[in-house]
Amino acid sequence: MEPSSDAYVAGDGPAGKPRRGRSPAHLRAARRVAGLIWPQRSLITHRELPGPGPLEPELWSKLNFVTGALCRCCGLPFEIDVEPDQLCGACLVRQPAYDRARAALIYGDVSRDLVLGLKYQGRRDGLVTLAGWMTSAGSELLAEADLITPVPLHYFRLIRRGFNQSGWLAAALSRTSGVRLSVDALKRVRSTPIQGNLSADARRRNVQGAFRVRRGRVKLVKGKRVVLVDDVLTTGATAEACARALRKAGAACVDVITLARVAGPRAPPI
Repeated sequence: MEPSSDAYVAGDGPAGKPRRGRSPAHLRAARRVAGLIWPQRSLITHRELPGPGPLEPELWSKLNFVTGALCRCCGLPFEIDVEPDQLCGACLVRQPAYDRARAALIYGDVSRDLVLGLKYQGRRDGLVTLAGWMTSAGSELLAEADLITPVPLHYFRLIRRGFNQSGWLAAALSRTSGVRLSVDALKRVRSTPIQGNLSADARRRNVQGAFRVRRGRVKLVKGKRVVLVDDVLTTGATAEACARALRKAGAACVDVITLARVAGPRAPPI
């Protein structure tokens, strides 16, 4: 299960700063010992790996990390070199409700298996690795952030599944970055159909008004730079609906960090 609603701060103090732990040398030694007792297994095939990597070399080579020139707003990778702070065509037509979005991976065959393993199989063994990739992809956003919060599941879906994979990613991202975490700042106020087979317009209609900031978390959000965490950015409809709710509660900025994103451009509404 995800952390309880009361345990919403990462770190020791109210600022959510990283706890003092063992030295890096001690951590490396502990990992070596752990590796002897519990050998590293592939995050996809579950097979034991001969080296320290999280995947077999043939699978690793198929991962497509988001690098190079990106749209300043939605984080879409450009196919050619462009000037810094350039906007993609969709963001020139209409900028999304969030400020910036960044993702670690392009959603493809291998990254899809990573997402599905986390989302439907509840695999937590790769969270440190996945959060490290997300931290690298969103380093600029995290450096300016005051608060991290996940996209929430509706209560009934959370009960059925038993966990919120976006909550796991948000907690791991908070631990790696030291940014304060609230697992329950946002609430899904109505259950919505799964978005998988919906068009971009249908997705927007599906999640319109589906989120709000909990009354007890408004003060936590107001005036803050918030990073919203989810597993995949597809059309951006869910991220935008959450961003609108956070903005309505007074958030000064809403950025988005996801594990993966669909490579195609964000379709502007018709």
